[in-house]
Amino acid sequence: MPERQRADARRNYARILAVAEEEVAAHGAGASLEQIARTVGVGSATVRRHFPTRRALLEAVSRKRIEALCVRAHDLTDRGDSRNALLEWLSDVVAYCVSARGLAAALAYDDAGTDPAHENACSAALEEAAGPLLRRAVQDGAVAPGVAVADLITLVVGIALATEHYPDPAAQADRLFRLAVAGLSPES
Repeated sequence: MPERQRADARRNYARILAVAEEEVAAHGAGASLEQIARTVGVGSATVRRHFPTRRALLEAVSRKRIEALCVRAHDLTDRGDSRNALLEWLSDVVAYCVSARGLAAALAYDDAGTDPAHENACSAALEEAAGPLLRRAVQDGAVAPGVAVADLITLVVGIALATEHYPDPAAQADRLFRLAVAGLSPES
C-alpha cells in the first residue's frame, strides 16, 4: 500500500486486510470479496481498488507467514546437515500451508508467471530465501542436481491442496510429504 495514500484509504486498507485474514482463515482461498466488503462496510470496488485480484488479496493475507518462512530458511542455511536443513524447511512450508488456509493458493503457480508485472510475490520470496538451502544440499550431493525451488514449492502446494479436505489434513500432508522426500534424494 503506498505511503502517500490518504489517511482514510490507509484505514480502509487495514480494515479490509484484517477482515480478509478472518475470511480466508474461515473459508480458505475461496473467501468472498463481496462478504469482506460487506463486513468492512465498503463497496466491493473499494476492496478491488486495494486488491485488484484474488491473488493480491491472498498474498497480502499471507505476507507475515511468507516472511516467517523466509527468516526460517535463512536460519537453517548454515545448519550442519544440508539435506536435513532443506527438509526441515520444506516440512515447515507444508505445515504452514496446511494450517494457514489460502497460503497454498497464494503460492500456486499459474500463467501469471509469464507476465513479470503479475509475478507471484509469495513464491518468488520463498524461492529467493530457499535458494541457498537447495544449492548447498545439491553441492553436498544430498539432493539431485536439476531440482529447483519452484519444483519443491509446487510439490508442497500440491500436497497441501490435495489434503485440505481430509479429516486430519496435517497428518495426511506430512505423510505425503515424507513419501515424496524419497524422490528428492539422488540416485545411489
